Amino acid sequence: MGRGTWSWIVPDGLWEIAKPLIPPSKVRPQGGGTQDTPDETLFAAIIYVLVSGCAWRALPPCFGISKSTAHRRFLIWSRAGVWGRLHEAVLHRLDDAGLIDVSRVVLDSAHVRAKKGANTQVRAPWTEVSRVPRCTSCRTRTDCPWSSASPPPTSTTARA
Repeated sequence: MGRGTWSWIVPDGLWEIAKPLIPPSKVRPQGGGTQDTPDETLFAAIIYVLVSGCAWRALPPCFGISKSTAHRRFLIWSRAGVWGRLHEAVLHRLDDAGLIDVSRVVLDSAHVRAKKGANTQVRAPWTEVSRVPRCTSCRTRTDCPWSSASPPPTSTTARA
């Protein structure tokens, strides 16, 4: 694909790495329907959306596929684990070529298991119920209990 139709969006060799990882399309048991869109075109459209950051609905018409087809195939391939396996395959190729330096690595703590972490959930103090007025009109209303214009609560009017 690197020198083909979609070379402007898909880097050289990426399609050759991804092609064996993509699951085959399901055949409709009843037959009929429209002709299946080539995986190469769908791959290029998905890469375009992921790289550009555009919404699926903004997919350019040059791909010749609908936004729903591209998004649906993206979800199917995501559930099949294509993107994770593609990432690993690219990393293995880069490592084999000696292009990865792992002498300095950063590990995201969100993905590291906390073995000595607490099992109980403790509510953070800033998330507890606040007794602060929830509207800006409270200061002008006399019937609002939080208004500075209302009298202070007494033992008979205080809320429990």
